[in-house]
Amino acid sequence: DCGKGKCPICARNNAIYRIKSTLNKEEFTSDAVAPFVGRFGYPNINVGILAPPEQSEDSWLFDAPKYWASENFEIPRIVDFRSSLLNSRYNVNIRKRIKLIEISQDIAMSSKPVDVDIHLQEKPKFHLNLDSHMAPTGPNAKLKKATITENPKIHTKVYKVFDDIDLKANEAVNYLYENNFDENFLSKLLSVGTLGLKKGRKLVPTRWSITATDDIIGKNLINEIKDYNEINSYYSFFGSYLGNYYLILMFSDVWSYELFETYVPQNWNFSKPLKYTTDYESHYGRKEYAFGTVGGYYTVRLAILEKLKEMKRQASVLALRFITYEYSMPLGVWVTREATRKSMSIKPIEFSSKELMLEYARKLVKKRFRYNVDFLLNASRLFRNVKQQTKLAKFV
Repeated sequence: DCGKGKCPICARNNAIYRIKSTLNKEEFTSDAVAPFVGRFGYPNINVGILAPPEQSEDSWLFDAPKYWASENFEIPRIVDFRSSLLNSRYNVNIRKRIKLIEISQDIAMSSKPVDVDIHLQEKPKFHLNLDSHMAPTGPNAKLKKATITENPKIHTKVYKVFDDIDLKANEAVNYLYENNFDENFLSKLLSVGTLGLKKGRKLVPTRWSITATDDIIGKNLINEIKDYNEINSYYSFFGSYLGNYYLILMFSDVWSYELFETYVPQNWNFSKPLKYTTDYESHYGRKEYAFGTVGGYYTVRLAILEKLKEMKRQASVLALRFITYEYSMPLGVWVTREATRKSMSIKPIEFSSKELMLEYARKLVKKRFRYNVDFLLNASRLFRNVKQQTKLAKFV
């Protein structure tokens, strides 16, 4: 794909080339766009300040997953943004309170990037860190000192939850989400210990805080949609972003949810099965972490729940993710959240029976991916329950 502007490796190399000259020093004045909390060595971990090597009007774009998706940014452009971000980091215990933590908290709480002077112990080393949970990060170096040189723009509602040391973290997250703060922003607040009861506040690795945020908001939405009536037909949603395709099947039943994820190679042999990962929750939820589909489980569930809330209905929802060669490097679970949101925003196809919906699903998956979707349907606990459960209505 090189030469078509689609190659992520070219994007990374271009970013190195472009920012190499700006990284040849130990002192920077920049716009800090986000804090970053590592997980290795827990509870003594690296906390970083993510900032481009130079100030610019558009520095907010370096950490704006929702906007990237809304504008259909492609992988090279996102890699370009993220590989240009300098991670100036320091090591600290998760419960320690030092000046640098306060700076990280101000950066997290600010509605826009914050002017900051950064003094490093060494010249940055270029490295693109790829992770299936988080957006990539670029060069890194040990931080000697950081100073914020302007007042951060902190929204009154954000300051309210920061100030309220008797408000639980999950209540704070839901309050801000309901006031239109997005999950990327909320996971940053959670990661640098700005939310929760006074005694419970501590640093949380970014990777964990992302999933915790999706889970907190999701559980709150589940409680809400369980009060709604069940959908009275069958709905199928289909859409994609960056080579991640989602087929969402809604069955007329009480809330339950299952996710399958599978990678489909090009020109697959229709009669052969593929490896997949899956996780499921019944109407009563699940107790343990989704070890099969990990963080994606919670992002996809959140996007589906947002749609059910909009519909004012509940349903049993089977989500099938097909990953294709187009998704050429992992960019973080925000991709799965936004790809599902895109799928849910497209007008669904409505069916009068589950048989018709499944027939459609079989044809769609065969045509798009040359794959037999029955391999997944036959393994689905949710589908088995939907098929076998006798409804109370039968006796009425």
